[in-house]
This record gives sequence, C-alpha cells and structure tokens, in this order.
Amino acid sequence: MKIAYPKIDHVHAFERAWNDPRYTRFEIPAIDVNRVLAEHYDLDRPLAFTRAMLWDMEVRKARRPDLYIPYVVKAGSADAWADDQAPDGADIYVRKSQQRLWLEPETYELILEQTHVDHAAQRVTFIGAADYPDREGTLLHAGVGQPIFHVVHAVGGDEHQPLNRWLVVFETPSPEPHRLVPFERMAAAPWLPGYVEIYIRDHLGIGLRRREHSTA
Repeated sequence: MKIAYPKIDHVHAFERAWNDPRYTRFEIPAIDVNRVLAEHYDLDRPLAFTRAMLWDMEVRKARRPDLYIPYVVKAGSADAWADDQAPDGADIYVRKSQQRLWLEPETYELILEQTHVDHAAQRVTFIGAADYPDREGTLLHAGVGQPIFHVVHAVGGDEHQPLNRWLVVFETPSPEPHRLVPFERMAAAPWLPGYVEIYIRDHLGIGLRRREHSTA
C-alpha cells in the first residue's frame, strides 16, 4: 500500500516561522568563501571556489548530513525517504538523523526534517517535524530536548564570489536569546563552516589547513 505522506509548502512555512515574533531566530552573516580561503587557509593547490561548487555541496549535504556535518550528526543515523518533486522542479524528501542538541552537544536526539531543495533559487529549506511516517508508515517521533527548529541553507553572490547563507528559527513560546549562543559563536569564528572544508578536502581532493595566526 502506498503511504500518504503529509505535504507542506516548505518556503511559506519557513517564512511564517521566521516572521513569528514569539520564535527565536538567527541569521549568520553571509560568508564570502574565497575571501575566507585567501585570508585564513593554506591549500595544497590553488582553488577558485565557484557558486556552482557551493550549490553542489549544499545538495550533497542535504541528502547526506552524516558525511558533511559529522560533528553534528551521529554516524550511521541519517536516512532520507518520501522522495517527490515540486511543480517547479524542486526536490522534496524527508530526512532523519540523530543530531547533537544545540545547547547540550553531548546529547543526541532524533531530528525529523521535511526538506525542499530548490535548484532554481539555490536554496535548501528544512522544516522540522515533531513526527513523521517512516518508509513503512510507522510514525516516528522527534526528540523533545529542544524546540522544533527550521533551517535554510542558501547560495548567494555570483559565480566567482559565492556567498554561503544560513538561517535558523526555533518554535519557542517567546524569544529565548540564550539559544543563540552557539550561532553567535559560529558567526564570530574566522573559518569556513566545517561542511565547506569537508567538501574541499573530500570531494575536490584539495588539502587545506587553517593558518595558526587565525583564532576563533
């Protein structure tokens, strides 16, 4: 029997959450990948990182978070199913993984994310879910150690000066500034996000090292 998976408008769902005054949100300033590479890294060979590369990384990371954010996702816990395609050509699926809690990184919980990969806009939208049917139709329940959250990963800039964009919003009863501490720390760091480093090293095959004079 074919399973009737819930359908949502991912982009509108994120916009509604982002504009809800009760919720807690954060946007990391756009990261100029090539500028950060030039200022804070030594590479084994020259690299002009392109917007096409950055989008390729986002598509791969959305499907395999265990490979691109292993410092967040527990090894072997990631899966994706309920594949579909929107009328505009966007890829739609649901993914699950055991992820570290943002404020308790020693603790992992099940995270369910309704995923929308918009190739035209080069934007991936993740809408968190409290529960969702698995491949067999059994209802999965997300962990309750933190509020449900939604994330956007997007690509900006032009082909030769790509910008990495990242937004998150938590469904809190009222704004909770303490939840933003991990993201403020990420925004203050001089480095590229770990997933960009992994893409350069593991997919492009180019070794890179953070310069010692750069400090987070």
